[in-house]
Amino acid sequence: MSFWGILIGILSIGAIIGVGVLRASQNMKLERMRAELETAGVDSHEIGRRVESARYDIPEQAAPTLVLVAVISFMFGLFNQIFFYAEPGYVYHVRTITGEEKVVDDVGYNTYLFGRYNSWKRAMTVQADSTSHQGLNAETESDNASVSLPPMNIMYLDQVDANAEATVRFSIPTDPELFLKLAHEYRSPENLLRTALIPAFKETLQATASLLTAENYYSGGRTEFNNEFEKQMASGIYVVRREEVIYKTTKKNYASANAALGEDQEEYGDEAKTTFVVNKVLDENGQPKRKKQKFVNFGISVVDARVTDMKPNTKFVERMQLKQKASADRAIAREQRIQEEEQRLLAIAKGEREVAQRQAQAKVDQIQKTTEAQTEKQLAITQAEKFKAQAKIEKETAEINLEKARIEAKTKRTLADAEAYQKREILRADNALAQKLDAEIEIQKLWAAAFAKRQVPMNVFGGAQGGAPVGSDSETKAFMQMLTLDAAKRLNYQREVASGK
Repeated sequence: MSFWGILIGILSIGAIIGVGVLRASQNMKLERMRAELETAGVDSHEIGRRVESARYDIPEQAAPTLVLVAVISFMFGLFNQIFFYAEPGYVYHVRTITGEEKVVDDVGYNTYLFGRYNSWKRAMTVQADSTSHQGLNAETESDNASVSLPPMNIMYLDQVDANAEATVRFSIPTDPELFLKLAHEYRSPENLLRTALIPAFKETLQATASLLTAENYYSGGRTEFNNEFEKQMASGIYVVRREEVIYKTTKKNYASANAALGEDQEEYGDEAKTTFVVNKVLDENGQPKRKKQKFVNFGISVVDARVTDMKPNTKFVERMQLKQKASADRAIAREQRIQEEEQRLLAIAKGEREVAQRQAQAKVDQIQKTTEAQTEKQLAITQAEKFKAQAKIEKETAEINLEKARIEAKTKRTLADAEAYQKREILRADNALAQKLDAEIEIQKLWAAAFAKRQVPMNVFGGAQGGAPVGSDSETKAFMQMLTLDAAKRLNYQREVASGK
């Protein structure tokens, strides 16, 4: 932009000079024309008219305008030679005309005083993918910000090659001392990418591939590979030692050429397997030794490192497909075996469940019967205890009643004894004459009443004395006396009054 400003200023000055020359030439031509007309004797009025008609108009504002354009152009050109605009996301290496060198990392206008400046993007990217072509490809902002490479061909530990796609992003230092050291060493971002970052990217990717086999990578080691790649990009490449290891196999191999030997075949082979392993070399502290990345010395750090894709060769893919098929077949067979085992266990479980149900039912019945028996037993015990308590109560009641009866009997006996004693004493006093008389009177009343009510026939025929009784009064009287005597005998008393003593 400064070049075009100065060029426009120069052109403006040339235009100013051209306008002046043109104006002077026109004036000389008009003066010569005026002189010729005066010599020819033409009227002055006519001379003025002809001179004015021959004059072509040059605006008076042309020269000042051109001067203003020239001044503005020169100022703009000088401004661009003195100032530049620092974009965000960039670090600038500025060299002024006076030999001053400085680092600009802020946004806005800064001076470089007719010197030079280089822009370095704060973050640079090295990327290998299948969509890029060999060499540097520009980003939207600048071609010094990143580099895109085709997929990197790497070799695993087991001699399987693959095309790797990866991306690493580097951060440029903003510290003036480190940045100036970086700018002096590599002079431009392109040189930094070609001579430092791209070789480190390739070397680290290949060194990471040498740490494990392709089968390990595709059998779950992808994350380990990515972590190791990022660690080695940031902290340095591991110093490793490749060693040959011989493993003794425990499984014996047998020949099968002699069918007569049956299962007792002859052994063959040395039963040994040779493999190669890569071991990290350790220092005296037991930590892995590393080959440090050179760009770290200039304050460049790794912001991000990723392995985005890995495509092995065709033969390995075919081998992996066969292995996957075999693994799938084994998995299917294993699932079938598990299914059969589950069926067997299911049948056993069903049988055990039926047995358990029967046992549970039998146990329930047993518990129910036991409970009922216990209940009956408890009821019987309760009933027995009830009867026992009732019997005890009845016994106590009977004992109380017995004691009461005894007391009453004793009381009655005492009363009877007292009454008998009284009567006995009374009888002893008058020989129970009053009672005997009362009894005698009652007896006589009964006989008298019975005699009075007897049926007497109208005519009685009797025989001689001593013959059969015929119911006469004398016979009745004699009968009544006999009954009276019998009653007295029954009353057990004597009519005679005993003499008192």
